[in-house]
Amino acid sequence: MPKLDVLVRGNRHCLTFQPGPSLREILDRSDYRVRSACLGHGACGLCRIRQLAGDECPRQPAELLHLSKAQLADGIRLACQIYPTTDLAVELINPAAPSGWHTPPAGLSVAPPSLAADRPLPGGVCHPYGAAVDLGTTHLSLAVYDLLSGHRLAERWGKNPQARFGADVVTRLMAATEPDIAQALAFAARNAIGEAIEDVTLREGLDPQRINRVTVVGNTAMLTLLAARNHDLLLKPAYWTAAVDCAATDGASWAAAWGISGSAEIELMPPLGGFVGSDLIAGLVTSALIDGPAPALFIDFGTNSEIALWTGDELLVTATAGGPAFESGAGSCGTPAEAGAVFRVTEAPGGTLVYRILDDDRAKGLCGSGLVDLVACLLRVGRLEPTGKFADGGKLFAFSVGEQEFVLNKRDIDALQRAKAAIGAGIVALCATAGVPLAALKRVVVAGLFGRYLDIGNAQAIGLLPLLPAAYIELAGNTAAAGAAALLISRQAQEMAERLRSRAQLINLAHYPNFDDAFLDHLYLRPMQEN
Repeated sequence: MPKLDVLVRGNRHCLTFQPGPSLREILDRSDYRVRSACLGHGACGLCRIRQLAGDECPRQPAELLHLSKAQLADGIRLACQIYPTTDLAVELINPAAPSGWHTPPAGLSVAPPSLAADRPLPGGVCHPYGAAVDLGTTHLSLAVYDLLSGHRLAERWGKNPQARFGADVVTRLMAATEPDIAQALAFAARNAIGEAIEDVTLREGLDPQRINRVTVVGNTAMLTLLAARNHDLLLKPAYWTAAVDCAATDGASWAAAWGISGSAEIELMPPLGGFVGSDLIAGLVTSALIDGPAPALFIDFGTNSEIALWTGDELLVTATAGGPAFESGAGSCGTPAEAGAVFRVTEAPGGTLVYRILDDDRAKGLCGSGLVDLVACLLRVGRLEPTGKFADGGKLFAFSVGEQEFVLNKRDIDALQRAKAAIGAGIVALCATAGVPLAALKRVVVAGLFGRYLDIGNAQAIGLLPLLPAAYIELAGNTAAAGAAALLISRQAQEMAERLRSRAQLINLAHYPNFDDAFLDHLYLRPMQEN
């Protein structure tokens, strides 16, 4: 891939990129954003860079309008007007202030299904916008849409600040039994949505008062903690297959805090039941799972992982605890799948390991897909045993990525084994309940940030995915965010969601008689097997 050398505040960084997006869009995925106050149309003239090397792209009318002849002669350009296809070196003349909000990593964002923007428009605002939010356990995604056309205007992606109260949903639910902490959890999530709205509207030159509908999807725990109501029910086994009400009861105050229209509709799309949230429903809408070949499997990997099986007649769904190994990496060498994450590990001739870094040249650690790759590589060369123990009796594997040094230890591997065992046990439980052999599956949709960067062969080698032809497996990206957008703008998407709700059968894995045996069997680092 072409390389982009970036000089910012005296420091040099090297990124790789896929040709297609503008230079501004490429930089927006990294930690090296340029200032901007428009949608990248060249209207504001703020995203100034100096081109130091690389092919000269023709000056565009917006650049001739905003830049003087002397500036043009000095190599000053507008980043939004450059679409690089080969190696390029630039200096940021007008760098943006550091922010926790970025354009999602390349490939994570998914376009909503091709549905008409036909939902009745909320009143009170001329030519309204809408915001679609996917509130995940680890990350939050927000996109702003034109409700008249259904066109996506801009999107943002950042961390869920609730993580400081616990990495997984159960820890946060336990913490929320204290009323003060429950309010703090609610504030953290609501404030994060507000920050994302502020970042996207200021940076893109959008009027937040035109946002007149906000649609939020998420797993059940995140929605109840956001609403600050009924989260205690999820700690009671009687509600693990029951509906939980998490509707927003004070939307006007939320709208005021977010700076959007006071008449805005705030929709928290209701979860299916138990720990199966509306993010799964949104993903099923995006993937059109029940309209495709059957039997088909849908897996949304995450801290709270959700699984659906479509047999052709029945839709079985469940949730299982993935833990932080999938989304934020595990333990000593883990990091979220964001700029600086090692997301791919491959073997070069001679056994040397090659590490690829996402949207940066300085490694911060292994994200979930990089962890899967590294474990699979060590397993293939005999450094790891199927039990997860190091073959030489050691306790760690030390490796370097550029100038950065990391350590993979047994705790990191244990976390991955437990996460994949929970997923594997959930898959075989659904298949056994429906009488569907793993080998009969015709389609497997892998959703989520972790799934977007997954190497299918490595995932199958350690038993994370069924051993099927690669053509049957789709790495679908953030289907929940795309589904949230479809629900935001489309009446047809709303109808599809209701149809899915009416057909879904919620399976409580605690009631599956062979779950413990299946979990123990899937702890081994080997291809997935029938139970």
